[in-house]
Amino acid sequence: MLLVGDVGGTKTDLAIYSSESDANSPLARKQFLSAEYISLQAIVKEFLAAVKLPVNRAIFDVAGPVINKSAVTTNLPWVMDEDSLASNLNLRSVHLMNDLEAVARAIPVVRDSDIVTLNVGEPVAKAAIAVIAPGTGLGESFLVWDGSHYVPHSSEGGHTSFSPTETRQIRLLEHLLARAGHVSAERVCSGIGIPNIYEYLRDVEHIYETPEVARRIASADDPTKVIVDSAVSAPNESRLCRATIDMFVSILACEAGNLALKVLAAGGIYLTGGIVRHTLSVLQEPAFMRAFTNKGRFSEFMKRIPVHVITTNAALLGAATYGLENLTDY
Repeated sequence: MLLVGDVGGTKTDLAIYSSESDANSPLARKQFLSAEYISLQAIVKEFLAAVKLPVNRAIFDVAGPVINKSAVTTNLPWVMDEDSLASNLNLRSVHLMNDLEAVARAIPVVRDSDIVTLNVGEPVAKAAIAVIAPGTGLGESFLVWDGSHYVPHSSEGGHTSFSPTETRQIRLLEHLLARAGHVSAERVCSGIGIPNIYEYLRDVEHIYETPEVARRIASADDPTKVIVDSAVSAPNESRLCRATIDMFVSILACEAGNLALKVLAAGGIYLTGGIVRHTLSVLQEPAFMRAFTNKGRFSEFMKRIPVHVITTNAALLGAATYGLENLTDY
């Protein structure tokens, strides 16, 4: 049997498949809070002890670059390599891949029921497809047609420099530059970025926060979750949280548009990740597409690019798809 894991900075999602399994239908599945464990091995051992299913091989997608069969998670203090994992877990083999490569591999097989379309556009057959995923960090990838099928490519595009597009974003950049020598897109367009926007709007623009919401954010292990919930859950109890998410969505739309232009994603762009799923109601408002298409002379071109949201765990799906197709003899 095959063990598949989506290893993220906040959560690690594990699932088990048989050789007859569909990638959408694991035999067992469980999610873990990554920070509560000292290593991926500790999570896997706990999971396998609970499910009691024999596993021979594993594939893990990781939120960070995978080089020479090794990975260092960007937002976790874990170091992983394929041989050590296989030995420690008593598995025949382990394969590591970048999490956004895994997401890209899910695009051709994701179910229509797991997609919400923000812009129908005019998709061009066999053209490049882009993927952007704000989770704990910001992931970006793309697919290109090689003549017979789509080939995924990972990247570390989330760590490129943040490019503000209007005065308020410029002031946000100035605020963050005073605290760090480099401000990446991830610093303002991810789970770790949302509190940065919140603090700027609170401390520089002095938008009012209710004492109750301020108390919950200050005491939360994950302030991003409180900010998002307070912004999108009815009744919207925090003007500051809503302003934070509105600014986040505008920045996400701009960065998605940048990625679409860089890879000429006439085949469409897909948004995924936990932050996207939790802010979907805001993404469906007109402001997202206004910011996405705001590219000067290319604005009309941007309107033709299909924009979709994947509402399931696309990384797990993509890693499972690769494993079931390529990791034989399990």
